[in-house]
Amino acid sequence: MATFKAVIRKTRKDGFCPVYIRCVHNQRPGYIMTDKVIHHKHLDKDGEIRDPFINEYCARRILEFTQRLNRKDIAKWTVKQVVDFLAMEDENLCFSDYARLHIDRMRDRGQVRNARNYELALQHLERYAGTTKVMFGQLTSTWVNLWIKELEMTARAKEMYPVCMRQVFREAVKEYNDYDNNIIRIKTNPWAKVKIPQADRAEKRAISAEECRRFFSVAHPESTSSRPKAELGRDVAMIVLCLAGMNTVDLFELRKENYRNGIIGYKRAKTKKSRADEAYIEMRVEPIIQPLFDKYRADDKDPYLFNFHRRYADSDSFGANANAGIKDVCRILKVPDDKLYCVYTFRHTWGTIAQNDCGASISEVGFAMNHSGGHNVTRGYIKPDFSSAWELNAKVIEFIFFSNAPSKLGAAQDLNHPKNEDRQFRLSPKKLVYARAYFRGELLAEVTDIGFSNVDEVIAALLAQKFPDTIPQGCAVYFRIKDVDAEIEVVYERTKGKGF
Repeated sequence: MATFKAVIRKTRKDGFCPVYIRCVHNQRPGYIMTDKVIHHKHLDKDGEIRDPFINEYCARRILEFTQRLNRKDIAKWTVKQVVDFLAMEDENLCFSDYARLHIDRMRDRGQVRNARNYELALQHLERYAGTTKVMFGQLTSTWVNLWIKELEMTARAKEMYPVCMRQVFREAVKEYNDYDNNIIRIKTNPWAKVKIPQADRAEKRAISAEECRRFFSVAHPESTSSRPKAELGRDVAMIVLCLAGMNTVDLFELRKENYRNGIIGYKRAKTKKSRADEAYIEMRVEPIIQPLFDKYRADDKDPYLFNFHRRYADSDSFGANANAGIKDVCRILKVPDDKLYCVYTFRHTWGTIAQNDCGASISEVGFAMNHSGGHNVTRGYIKPDFSSAWELNAKVIEFIFFSNAPSKLGAAQDLNHPKNEDRQFRLSPKKLVYARAYFRGELLAEVTDIGFSNVDEVIAALLAQKFPDTIPQGCAVYFRIKDVDAEIEVVYERTKGKGF
C-alpha cells in the first residue's frame, strides 16, 4: 500500500520552496512534483507546510492518487512505477520533446547522418502543426494523413519523413507503456490507419564509358580562384569512380590508419551501424589516382588522410561542393540541365560498366560496392578476401581510361537517341506489330496486328484487353513492342495511376 504526504525538499535562493507529494511504497520513497511553491516563512519549525490553500490542494491530489491506485494491483510495482503512473498517466505527453530526446540518443550512438534525417522530419512536422510542442494526443490518423499529403510533391521525403516519425512513436510506446502492469500513457496509435507513400523510384544515373571519357578529358577554363570547384569536382569524381564508387562521406572521414601498403580499409558510414560486419571493405588504390592522393594528402601531423576537412566544415559541405564542381564541368560539356551529373553518377556508372562491359555478375558488383547482398549475418563472422573486388575495379578502370571500346550503355543510348529514334523505330499502319505487356514477369496481354500509327495506339490496344485489378497503384508494367518487318524491338514502361 502506498502512503502520501505533502513535503518540501529544499529551499531556493529566493526563499521559496517547491512543493512535492512524497509517496512511500514497499518502504521506498518517491516524489511527485507539484506546480506549487511556498515561502519558507510559511513553514513551521519542523518544516511542515502551514499554508491552508496548499494543504487543501495537496489533500485533493492525494485523494485522487489513492482512488486511482485502488483500481490497480500495485503489490509488485516499484515506487518508480507508482510515481510514473500517478504523475503522468493523465498527462498529454509531448511528442516533440520525446523526438528530440530520441534524436540526441541517435547522435550519442554515432548515427549522426540518420539523426539529421529525423531532425528534418520533426522540423517539417512542427511547421505543419505550427508549434514546437506537438503532443501525442494531436497525432490522430486523420491529422497524420493530412500532414503526409503536404509531402506528396516531394520525391523522397514523402516516405522518409513519416517513416522516421513512426519509428519515434514506436520507441515512445515501448518506453512509456507498461502493458504487463496495465500502465498505458500513450493510448492511441494513428499509424495503423496511415498509408505511407513510396518514394519516387531513383533515376538511373549511370553514364556510358564514352561520356566518362569526355568528362575527364575536358579542358577547364581559366579561373581566378586558387581552388576552382570544377577542378575539385573532377578530382573527386575520379577518386570515387576509381575506388569502386566510394561515398564522399567515407572519403572525407578517411584517417591515415585507413591507408596501408596501397590499400584503403574503411567502414562505410551509411550502413556500418546496421551490419554485423560493420560494412568493412578494403580497396586497392590503382596508379591512375595516386597523383590525386598526393595532391590532397593532409600534413603528416594531421590524423586525416586528406585535407578536405581543412577546406570544408563537414562531409555534407564537402559533398555539396564536389557536386557543384561536377556540374560546372557538365556545363562546359553543354550537358542539359536536367541531366547534370553528380557524385552518385560515378558510383552508379562504376557498377553499370562493371556488369555490362566487364562481365561481372550482380553479386560481384554488389560485393565490390560494399552492399550486404543479403548475407549480412554471414559477412559478420568471416574475413573476406577483397582481391576479387580489386581485380574488377582494375578492369573497369582499364575499360574506361585505357581503351576506346564502345560501352554497351553507350550503344544503347545511341540507338535510342532522339535523333535516331524516329529513323530506327517508326510505326505505320502497313507494318506488322507484335506487342506484349508484362507485370512482374507475367504476360498480361499480347497483340499481333497492323494498322498502328504510333506506340501509344499499340499500348492502348494492349490495355483494352483488361489488365487484372490486383496490380497495385504506382507499379510499373512493361510493354515490349516489336516492328516485325524491320525486326526492331523497344520496351516502354508505364505506371498504374499515371501511365494507364
